[in-house]
Amino acid sequence: MDSVLHTRGRIGPRILLITTAALPLTGWAIHAVALHKQLAATRRDPLTGLLRRDTYTARARRLLARHGDTATVVMVDADKFKAINDGLGHAVGDTVLAAFGTRLTAWAGPRATVGRLGGDEFALVLDLPADRRVQRLEQLVRMLHTPIVLDDGRVVDVAASVGAATPASVGSRDLSVLQRAADAALYDGKHTGRPVLATAEHAAVPSLNGRRAGRPGTAVWGRAA
Repeated sequence: MDSVLHTRGRIGPRILLITTAALPLTGWAIHAVALHKQLAATRRDPLTGLLRRDTYTARARRLLARHGDTATVVMVDADKFKAINDGLGHAVGDTVLAAFGTRLTAWAGPRATVGRLGGDEFALVLDLPADRRVQRLEQLVRMLHTPIVLDDGRVVDVAASVGAATPASVGSRDLSVLQRAADAALYDGKHTGRPVLATAEHAAVPSLNGRRAGRPGTAVWGRAA
């Protein structure tokens, strides 16, 4: 009996010490989880769940460095989004943006980086070999033109313009150059329902954010350039 009591006496303080020491560790773990969630929130747009500009840019540059010539930069701009906001309300506009975020994420896949640059403008970088590029980008346009059904049963017709750029088509692996070219190409194909592949000429467009329509020499898939 004394032996049992003695053994218990030795174990008791040790358990107490371990339990006491675990308390601040548990508190720190909870604090760390909270910090991680806060950090994740600063990296992602709360409406769409897509990456914010800074985080997107950092990851996009890594993908470009990793994949080189098979990397594709895609710019997406919602068509007539202001009319949706003004005519149906900002809540419906938010639903449309969130749906676009979901569709872009599903289309690009887990290894891509997808960001909301602001408003109704989105950007993606993914590994997209040349032999699949046309088919995949046309698929993206179809996805973004699929009507959205609201919770109350109303159907919202949506559309988006898509421009793409690759190191081979533009002659640069710089993210800013590729985005500017893809954005200029996007505006060449605005409201056409077709993706546009940028050329080196698009990268030289001097307008703000690459936005100028009607550039010559545009390669629009599905019709003659």
